Amino acid sequence: MLVPATPPDEMVRLATLRSLRILDTAPEERFDRLTRLARRIFRVPVSMVTLVDSERLWIKSCVGGAAGETPRDTSFCGHAILDDAIFLIPDTQDDPRFADNPLVTGPPFIRFYAGYPLKVENGVRVGSLCLMDQHPRLLDDEERTLLHDLGRIAEQELIAQQLATLDELTRLVNRRGFEALAAYTLGVCRRMGKPATLLFFDLNDFKEINDQFGHAEGDQALMEFAGFLRHGLRESDAVGRLGGDEFLVLLNDADEMRAREIIARLQHQLDELNARLQRGYDLHFSVGVTAFDATRHQAFSTMMAEADAAMYAHKQALRKR
Repeated sequence: MLVPATPPDEMVRLATLRSLRILDTAPEERFDRLTRLARRIFRVPVSMVTLVDSERLWIKSCVGGAAGETPRDTSFCGHAILDDAIFLIPDTQDDPRFADNPLVTGPPFIRFYAGYPLKVENGVRVGSLCLMDQHPRLLDDEERTLLHDLGRIAEQELIAQQLATLDELTRLVNRRGFEALAAYTLGVCRRMGKPATLLFFDLNDFKEINDQFGHAEGDQALMEFAGFLRHGLRESDAVGRLGGDEFLVLLNDADEMRAREIIARLQHQLDELNARLQRGYDLHFSVGVTAFDATRHQAFSTMMAEADAAMYAHKQALRKR
């Protein structure tokens, strides 16, 4: 049996999945409607909407099979999330990757599987809309298109869930979304003994940009700074907008020394951006830095309060200069 590989963006993928706050939730008609429709269209006994968690496959909606969860190592959907294309196994018994899988040799005796990988707003694949049968079969081009279309509807439902955690202006996660991402990331760092550092950014003199250039330009400045942070950091780092002109960054696997090196690099890059754009004003920031301490930071709110206080101290020091 072939165990599903781990996607290269696994930490971001899992953090995104947790931020949806959909794991272990009750059945919902919007997903059940899709699995009922898929079962009817494709005339298969089982259709599911699944989400691939760190060690389990959690079934959000299931028609014709058992709800709940199964181990990720034996799941078919764990393979489906590794690529954007539909993952198709016409006959599991003829496929050496799955012939000895316990889901093939025992209940539910899967012989056919087709899974459409479900992506959300940031492009990561969190699960699948899948079809299963106890008999071998193929999908023709029209059936592949139909499965793709149903999968896109499921994706839109997940994206709608995700939008509740996104800041409408900058498309970064909002406070609610960031707290969910941070809770997951810090949990991983706590278990694995890895460092993490929180950065609390505040744009300096932002009110003057609004007053002198108007709120539309102020919004443009916020979007520009959000993009600057997003592209200047690693994909595995969580970036969010707290509100107003305040932004949060959680650097995973980075201690305070590394964090200050990153801040220095960002400051240099922002200076270059200001010089290049010549927009009539410059963007400048104050930043507070707090290294994760598993004994002191049991709640993320404590860590954020410390970073906020450090940011305010930095802002006051800049003003005195």
